[in-house]
Amino acid sequence: MNVIEKEGYDYKFDSSACVACGGHCCTGESGYIWVKYQDIVNIAKFLNMNIDDFASNNIKKVKHKYSLIERYREKEDDFACIFFDDMKKQCSIYSVRPLQCSDFPFWEQFKCNKDEVQKECIGIL
Repeated sequence: MNVIEKEGYDYKFDSSACVACGGHCCTGESGYIWVKYQDIVNIAKFLNMNIDDFASNNIKKVKHKYSLIERYREKEDDFACIFFDDMKKQCSIYSVRPLQCSDFPFWEQFKCNKDEVQKECIGIL
């Protein structure tokens, strides 16, 4: 068990549960996967792409912010991050994933709402 705690949150997270989960945090309803410029640089470098090509193929602008695009998964009737590997059931850019992803499940919206985050993540203790 690999238990992670974060000050101010009323729950803990067992990151070893990710193996059994199948990527629930990377799939489901459509939403935004926010990226900052440094995320874009890091991911493009990881994929051996120049920033312009990476951005034009993998990012959408939402007002004054940027999000990774999603793809519709017909079989599951849901959406997944463009970098979610359906065969392996895991992130294909895990080592350079955006901050939003690496912070999960310690998001502000879940801070005092253990019941809600448990619906999203089987690793919540």
